[in-house]
Amino acid sequence: MKSGRRSPIYIDLRVVISYPKLMDELSKLMWNFAAPSISKYDTVCGVPYTALPIATLISVRENVPMLIRRKEAKGYGTKKLIEGDINVGDVCVIIEDVVTTGSSVLETVADLRGAGLKVTDAIVIVDREQGGPENLQNEGIKCHSVCTLMQIISILKESGKVDSIMVEKVKAYLEDNNDVTPIYPVVKTSKATIPFETRAQQAPCEVSKLLLKLMARKKSNLCVAVDVDQANDLIDLAKLLAPHICILKTHADLTKNFTGEISRQLHALAKQADFMVLEDRKFADIGNTVAKQYSGGCFEVSRWADLVTVHSLPGDGIVKALEEENAKIEEPRGCFLLAEMSSEGNLITTEYIKGSTQMASKFPKTVAGLVCQSLLLADQPGIVQLTPGVRRGEIKEDSLGQRWVTPEEAVIEKGGDVIVVGRGITGAKCPEKEAKLYQEELWAAYEKRIAI
Repeated sequence: MKSGRRSPIYIDLRVVISYPKLMDELSKLMWNFAAPSISKYDTVCGVPYTALPIATLISVRENVPMLIRRKEAKGYGTKKLIEGDINVGDVCVIIEDVVTTGSSVLETVADLRGAGLKVTDAIVIVDREQGGPENLQNEGIKCHSVCTLMQIISILKESGKVDSIMVEKVKAYLEDNNDVTPIYPVVKTSKATIPFETRAQQAPCEVSKLLLKLMARKKSNLCVAVDVDQANDLIDLAKLLAPHICILKTHADLTKNFTGEISRQLHALAKQADFMVLEDRKFADIGNTVAKQYSGGCFEVSRWADLVTVHSLPGDGIVKALEEENAKIEEPRGCFLLAEMSSEGNLITTEYIKGSTQMASKFPKTVAGLVCQSLLLADQPGIVQLTPGVRRGEIKEDSLGQRWVTPEEAVIEKGGDVIVVGRGITGAKCPEKEAKLYQEELWAAYEKRIAI
């Protein structure tokens, strides 16, 4: 058994896929048995692999949208773990063939909830009576089982397929193994559905806490990337955009005449107008070098930037370096780890994403969030998701591989907390007016997300 126990009986329902009519009847039986007692559902998801074709039959016949949970995400393409049209807050019913301890169902639940979905019910064919329904109930999931193992054994005995000795063996086995509890972490509530002010109270990173409070106070989840050639233009744009943003994102190394005086003006303006400054430096060197780049050099970034972006590629040393430098500064500082990118053909792999999330969890007081295109670390409310690649209108990509999604897609489908907009605002005829439109549209999407 998956639980590690040796059992006198094993139920293999995989062969049912070779009998289409039987599989169809089974799917009807499952749905008709359980659906009337399920108050709400938007989608179904079959636990890999036997339940997948059964879930497909239910989806087609009942016209219920279906989702597929991969055992592991692909290292190319969308790199998603959950495939299908995902809407944060939708209720998903799980379809499973056999439940023993419930661990397989709970693995699927964790990934679905991690994607922002709600899971309250699971329909299964056979309950092996080894604690599965109870374990699922502890996680807020009702298990609807068509039959139990002992019911099957009783029917087999009545039809002469097994003898009394086997019945007693199975009965004794179940009596000795009916309290197996799966050790598997389950995401009970996705951070995507929690209000920013509530998440702020649970944030271990001081900058993350302040940012979430700022966003709630200002009703803005808009970050504008001000990539301009001249430093004076940077300050002028910052003044115009200030009422509508929570973060101003800079690239100091592409702006001419970015002097210490300019950085002081920007820092003072941010304090006065209630926004944070994010220097999109994407540090990517060894710790010792990054420490010098961060606090010294021609920009002295740590003096004026509340937040910086960092590649996790070099390992823990890069975050440790920032941590040590931040200890020398009175004001709180933090960083965003780059976990995913919005550019076509980027080389970030599934393993790299996993490593980045692990690093974020390892340094909770320094890592304020992740730069990503999908909902990561859904069970950590203090981790802010910074999602770039967003633009209103018909333009979906540029000539250099940058791809854009709409504001609502970024917030609701991708789980973005802070949404980065660049040329869509800075290249507009009236940047201030455009920023206001983005602010209102993004905030409306956020309110829709937490109300689902």
